[in-house]
Amino acid sequence: MELNEGTAREDDREIFAELTEIRQSIDNIDAALVHLLAERFKFTQKVGRLKATGGLPASDPDREKVQIARLRALAEESHLDPAFAEKFLNFIVAEVIHHHEAIANGSTGAIGTIDASTAV
Repeated sequence: MELNEGTAREDDREIFAELTEIRQSIDNIDAALVHLLAERFKFTQKVGRLKATGGLPASDPDREKVQIARLRALAEESHLDPAFAEKFLNFIVAEVIHHHEAIANGSTGAIGTIDASTAV
């Protein structure tokens, strides 16, 4: 049963108020993540255009390995599961590579558009 203010006892109301406050913080963090991802994709689009102009491949496996190691270390320092951090980065990198390939092929589209049908 979900808590709501109409049916809650006093103790439950305190819990409900704290849950609401915590959830607002989570919502704020989610909004910040979206904005940060949008900024990241603006820069990766620039990288994609430079790669296309220079005839470079969309993927850079050596850089990706370095980034994964760096992110895993940051995750460990932050007490976040490094495997989760790696999965998160791999998801983003896959989308970036997709964009770089589209740029190289002359396609234009929304920055950071993720095809949810292929997301795992």
